[in-house]
Amino acid sequence: MTPVSADKSQSLGKVLVTGGAGYIGATVCSALLDAGWTPIILDNLCQGRKEFTEGRIFYQGDIADRSLLKNIIQKHGPLFGAIHCAALIVVPESVTSPEEYYRENVSKSVDLFAGLRDVGCKRIVFSSSAAIYDVVDGFMVTETSPLRPSSPYARTKFMMEMVLRDFCQAYGMRGIALRYFNPIGADPKMRTGAYVKSPTHVLGRMVSVSLGKEPTFEITGTNWPTRDGSGIRDYIHVWDLAQAHVKAIENFDQAFSKNSDQASKKDSYLAMNLGTGRGVTVRELVGAFEKVNGCPINKKEAGPRPGDVAGSFASCALAESHIGWRSELSIEQGISDALKWAITWDERCRR
Repeated sequence: MTPVSADKSQSLGKVLVTGGAGYIGATVCSALLDAGWTPIILDNLCQGRKEFTEGRIFYQGDIADRSLLKNIIQKHGPLFGAIHCAALIVVPESVTSPEEYYRENVSKSVDLFAGLRDVGCKRIVFSSSAAIYDVVDGFMVTETSPLRPSSPYARTKFMMEMVLRDFCQAYGMRGIALRYFNPIGADPKMRTGAYVKSPTHVLGRMVSVSLGKEPTFEITGTNWPTRDGSGIRDYIHVWDLAQAHVKAIENFDQAFSKNSDQASKKDSYLAMNLGTGRGVTVRELVGAFEKVNGCPINKKEAGPRPGDVAGSFASCALAESHIGWRSELSIEQGISDALKWAITWDERCRR
């Protein structure tokens, strides 16, 4: 398929971004462009938005299509690396449709990794999830905390970390798995943001209620062993999340020389948490939202959704020491950007 645009000159390098037309993937592409890299988007648009690919190199296709990947390399030359963001991500949906999640998130990712191996792309950044962690005392998790993925979605992320690790050890590749906590907000320049009509993530549901699109915000789960009974999460601005991907690409090779012992230095796979290091309950997030919004929202208590857990927040020391990244933007900034984006997106959709 012919790309939407041609390469920019004087690029630091080309980076394949799967799922680059989605909320997080498109924001990652913006951050890469701002930093001087050339993202090449591969997205089948089953979830992503074509509007987010405008002016960017874009191929519409499946991540499992190895011939398409070879065509991309023939057209654009070697890749510095790849960022794999493409995935289905709705936890309750994964409980009711596990076949689709294992096919899209696991089977096709195996084909993608094999295709990247075949075209000589040996640097892979993988979008993983904090959902793979077990609940721990105090709720703060490090990369060595116990893992216990509690939904089909989370298990697909856990499986793909193991697949990537095995590929790296067997085929001379290197991988960095970035374990996302809870992204909020939008690109501060309003180029990209959340766009689903019926959001399932907590801030998106609050925005919908504040704009009159939904009648009531449900606090799902109020008997968790947290300070106020509601779930606890680590809400990270999506722009901070995107910047972490840029840092992972820029400092990819150096990251593997940061480990202190010789055995670790020989490892070809790293996992890093991406969060703020601060746990915020759902009730606290509601309070912050109402303060930023300037008025209360209709809310009620409800039971937990399928696959929900009490939650966790991140220790991010490893990302800071290995790739030089830490979060900078506040929860209030994330809320403000999410509200601004929702209005901007509505206006764009009405044109």
